[in-house]
Amino acid sequence: MRPRAPFEIAPKMRPLSPRRTGVVGVLEVGTSKIVCMIARLKPRDSSSSLRRRSHSVDVLGIGHTSAHGMKGGTVIDMERAEHAIRRAVDAAERMAGAQIASVVVSLAGGRLSSEHFAAEVDLPEPAVAEGDIRRVLDAASTFAVGEGRTILHALPVGYALDGVGGIGEPRGMLGRRLGVDLHVITAEAAAVRNLLLCIERCHLGVEAMVAAPYAAALSTLADDEAELGVTLIDFGAGTTTVAVVENGHCVHVDGIALGGQHVTNDVARGLSTRLMDAERLKSLHGGVMAMSADEREMLTVPSISDDHHDLPRALPKSRLVRIIRPRVEEIVELLRDRLNASGHAAGAGQRVVLTGGAAQLTGLAELVGKILGPQVRIGRPLGISKLPEAARGAPFAVATGLLVYPQVAGLEHFEARRHRTSHAEGDGYFSRVGHWLREAF
Repeated sequence: MRPRAPFEIAPKMRPLSPRRTGVVGVLEVGTSKIVCMIARLKPRDSSSSLRRRSHSVDVLGIGHTSAHGMKGGTVIDMERAEHAIRRAVDAAERMAGAQIASVVVSLAGGRLSSEHFAAEVDLPEPAVAEGDIRRVLDAASTFAVGEGRTILHALPVGYALDGVGGIGEPRGMLGRRLGVDLHVITAEAAAVRNLLLCIERCHLGVEAMVAAPYAAALSTLADDEAELGVTLIDFGAGTTTVAVVENGHCVHVDGIALGGQHVTNDVARGLSTRLMDAERLKSLHGGVMAMSADEREMLTVPSISDDHHDLPRALPKSRLVRIIRPRVEEIVELLRDRLNASGHAAGAGQRVVLTGGAAQLTGLAELVGKILGPQVRIGRPLGISKLPEAARGAPFAVATGLLVYPQVAGLEHFEARRHRTSHAEGDGYFSRVGHWLREAF
């Protein structure tokens, strides 16, 4: 039996027609929470302030619950994760008054990474035609990814004519040789397979799997911001991921297996309290910048035991800040070093956008500004209608970005890979799942 190619594992979504209205379901499976949203996408006037979007997004239903069976953005307990997903999907379907058969899913784990591939082809005619673009994209698609990796996205980020780069739309332009730069986002195949299997056990198909920082960028970045260059950092519970966007294109993705849950663990150890009490203290009182009043403001820290003789303690808020700040500094400095090593730190400009649940820590924007750059803001979903007030903040950037993704799915290039797939195996999702189940197990 032939080995399964890396591009055949993660499903790829068909482009959404700019004149078509449709209902889409999305699923963010994170380390601390699982979010399901159902929305109606309707064609809209291109004169809207968000020029890159072809559809308006009206949320019909939303369900979210605590995640179980997840660690570092990957599945570690199939049964517990399945039950949590079912609860979130059921809540969204009840609110929407409709059922969904498939979802667009985010992936934050699996050690996301980026690679760039370039190719050139000769032009048979002076003017660039549609077929020429397909040929150069097919030529760039003959790359090989590392063993145990699978492809999530293949994004053309720029074209060149006769060696002159920076061309966004080459159709109709004159030249002799056409080149392309293809940005490929990959993840560990095992993480993708297990998440696909978990969702399939919930009797849901998967339309596409989207890298979490790419999804967050789709929902929170303004058009001018994306053109000028920006670094988006998604502070999740189990992972912190980053996407660099330049000239309107995602050009780099990375991530580390450190996040808000590690901060909670530090608080629990440092204050000798239970994890749920540490999470509450972090969420309500946590911060990363010391204030003069912190020494005077006292916090009640419950005991780690259930012994009624072990009474709660009163500690100054400054103690909590001193525990949280070193871990957050470690995360941001690790990202800074990885961005510098990738060569994308300078190209992303001086602007940083923060999303994710841990982005709500008091003073985080100021701390990131000191380490990465002067202009930092908290990212919130843009252009999403009928979104509940509780879901309009940074923690829901990835889930709302998945609602935007169908509008840009057509930018990706996978046609060459589909041609190389055996037609006898079928193109359906369940056929793909059945095939890799037979091979893997």
